[in-house]
Amino acid sequence: MSRVGCSSLILLVLLTACASSPRTGYIDSPNGRPVPVRQDRNALHQLVKTDLDRLADIEYAENVSTLRLLMLKLYKRNPGEAQKSGLGSPEQIATYVFEQADLHGWQLEALGHAQDTAAIKLALNPQYSGDRVLALVVGIQSMLFRAHGGQSTFFLLDSIEPQNLYNAARNIEIAMWKLSNAKNPQGELLLLTNSQPGEVQNLSFEREFSKLVARTDLLALTLAEKSQRFVSRLTQSITTAPFLPFR
Repeated sequence: MSRVGCSSLILLVLLTACASSPRTGYIDSPNGRPVPVRQDRNALHQLVKTDLDRLADIEYAENVSTLRLLMLKLYKRNPGEAQKSGLGSPEQIATYVFEQADLHGWQLEALGHAQDTAAIKLALNPQYSGDRVLALVVGIQSMLFRAHGGQSTFFLLDSIEPQNLYNAARNIEIAMWKLSNAKNPQGELLLLTNSQPGEVQNLSFEREFSKLVARTDLLALTLAEKSQRFVSRLTQSITTAPFLPFR
């Protein structure tokens, strides 16, 4: 084979590797938490990834794992919510949401096709009668997907806007605060998370949400430093702040 032909073949293989979507499966860890496992760590397409691409891959996959865990914890804490969606048991809903995203594209009929902050607002609306857990989790996950440029895996020529990641992290913080304060007309919390007065102290929900914020912030600031792009850090009070937009 000529040198030109060989070079063309190598380029074709690399481009094909870039175009193919890596598969992600789940295994159970000792603590029962599903852990995403990439099936192609040694695939040829890893050659067209920078260290920041690999960092983004890990950050995104770990946030998916955390959100899946949060979804199951929220259903356990609020057992009546899963029945409202008509999508099956909590485990079946989580599997559908996170492992069949290519099919639904975050356009769930049960939510009226609402995504990102619109879906989060549904979960926090006292008048909403649907599955608040589904709305909250799909809202956060689709928001993170959008903030990552509509991708879940990243390669050499991809670009993520750090400001979008930063804004997504702030929106999660806003959602956390609203979630702990939003009540129905009877004065009851719309969704139970951390322990209530008289219960054994449990801050596990807060810890998991904080992991989402910390990972997303780290990637945003790392990308901003690498690309020398400025990230606008708003100083508005989280108790009155609206959800932040994306560029």
